[in-house]
Amino acid sequence: MQTTKQSAIGFIFITLLIDVMGWGLIIPVMADLIAQLKHIPVNQASTYGALLLSVFAVTQFIFAPVVGNLSDKYGRRPVLLLSLLGFGIDYIILALAPSYGWLFIGRVIAGMTGASFTTATAYIADVSVDETSRAKNFGMIGAAFGLGFVLGPALGALLANWGIRAPFYAAAVLCLLNCLYGFFLLPESLKKENRRAFEWSRANPLGSLKFLTAHPEIGGLAFAFFLIYLGAQSVQGNWNFFTIYRFQWSEKMVGISLAIVGVLVGAVQAGLTRIIIPKIGNEKSIYLGLSLYTLGLVLFAFATQSWMMFAFLIPYCLGGICGPSLQSVISGHVPPNQQGELQGALTSLMSLTTIFGPLIMNGTFAYFTTDKAPFHFPGIHFLIGAVCMLLSIVITNKVLTREKKENPELRNIIAGAGDLKDAPMH
Repeated sequence: MQTTKQSAIGFIFITLLIDVMGWGLIIPVMADLIAQLKHIPVNQASTYGALLLSVFAVTQFIFAPVVGNLSDKYGRRPVLLLSLLGFGIDYIILALAPSYGWLFIGRVIAGMTGASFTTATAYIADVSVDETSRAKNFGMIGAAFGLGFVLGPALGALLANWGIRAPFYAAAVLCLLNCLYGFFLLPESLKKENRRAFEWSRANPLGSLKFLTAHPEIGGLAFAFFLIYLGAQSVQGNWNFFTIYRFQWSEKMVGISLAIVGVLVGAVQAGLTRIIIPKIGNEKSIYLGLSLYTLGLVLFAFATQSWMMFAFLIPYCLGGICGPSLQSVISGHVPPNQQGELQGALTSLMSLTTIFGPLIMNGTFAYFTTDKAPFHFPGIHFLIGAVCMLLSIVITNKVLTREKKENPELRNIIAGAGDLKDAPMH
């Protein structure tokens, strides 16, 4: 059983890695492909690229809770496999697309079937035996994102030598091979006695958000979760624009910096979370991580030289220790047969930040770099992100302090301390 769980978690890691790599593979060539299909310059094509990101986020926001609820009824395995199949079809459509409209269709399909994150997190919750192992396994998600963020763009740039469509075919092959591998080897994690009937009232975005607010402690922690991802959009959505404008970075320099981000994130999630969380517990890990996020964002805002951006990546990326701990605490409030619904709701929150976050951060950055602004401040969007992180510290502290007083049974979940070195690998 232990070996089976290890293999299953390994598959989940590969699934998430391929999910991130798949998009990373096509980033180097997407701009040129859009420009080619629309017969316009690359700078004008950026508007159409933003639409592709937006439609994916909107579609995923709508369908993530549906997919999460389907996994609560039919199990995680079939939903994961269909997700991989959907992504494979999406990349084939992108590879063969004769016009921009086909790219749009492909992103809609990917958003509809984009259940890999939602269902994978529910799968991890199913096979994690306690709060400490749950936090450790959730840390693996961040490691997959970090590693995929390093390998994807690098491999995409290499494959582009064989043609502008080559990275799309490679992404499709990766997804379909992993789907085939999972079909034969992935076990089901959700026991039949823990399944529940599908309900449309609980499978829509607003319904899933009501699920988060059904209990004050979940609603508050989920709002903190939302603020963290909203604040992170100040980096994720605007890093290249800011560094090119502020420090005249080349595209190569931007790529190097993003690769370093991937390495740091992978090291934090795969290594430090396994050391820090067992020693200081979930609650302290959350506060420490959010404080480091805040510090990193403030330093970004006032950086005056290129080397500072690289140096300040260290405290910012170290802030990643808060994510697994917060997610572990949130999932510890929910029974096994609702983990899919919970993760679908959290994914919907993340999608909302992807829809609105870049508009806020990029819009503020653009305004405060024009003559219309009351003062010139290119890094102001980083300060907005820092405020989001500070607010999440306050909210989390308020919720957890109240919970420990009112419900002593939750203290172990909130603390979540233990020695991972002695914990079995599941």
